[in-house]
Amino acid sequence: MLPIVAVGHPTLKKIAEEIGPDYPDLKELIDMMFETMYESRGVGLAAPQVNKSIRLFLVDARPYGNEEDDAKEFVKVFINAKIINESGEKWSFNEGCLSVPGINEDVERHAIVEIEYMDTDFKPHKETYSGILARIIQHEYDHLEGTLFVDRLSSLKKALIKGKLVKISKGEVDVNYRMIFPKKK
Repeated sequence: MLPIVAVGHPTLKKIAEEIGPDYPDLKELIDMMFETMYESRGVGLAAPQVNKSIRLFLVDARPYGNEEDDAKEFVKVFINAKIINESGEKWSFNEGCLSVPGINEDVERHAIVEIEYMDTDFKPHKETYSGILARIIQHEYDHLEGTLFVDRLSSLKKALIKGKLVKISKGEVDVNYRMIFPKKK
């Protein structure tokens, strides 16, 4: 299992770089990312969360299959993704993040997302998703752009959780998966 970087780590604030089919050990990285995501009980994982500043994320939305039919068999890898449109009414949903353990907050996101990406064979795709799939994709895509879900909160909410975020970055959090804490002494 790969260690997940915690809030405050510089990799989480960078805009990730595109990669080509010659990226070293890409298949192994993707396999390890899936294993890491499953071990830490996530539904998505972006490469910056495992300290790789590349445009790669994966999603397994099957835990939401009882709520949305589209999620029942949804397991996908997104390489060099680019969101080209967000539309539909914004809706609020309680989000969490493996890089920000122990904090869940309501985040407003668009209901529909249109995205271009490449699959693991570097074949291009242009697809539109809605509902929980759009939300998960937008959350993971944010990681490629150096944004965490807590960055989308109101100033008041950010102020209220600032102390918790500092504690997480110092490793003062109970978590059952491997992490890299940027301010741990």
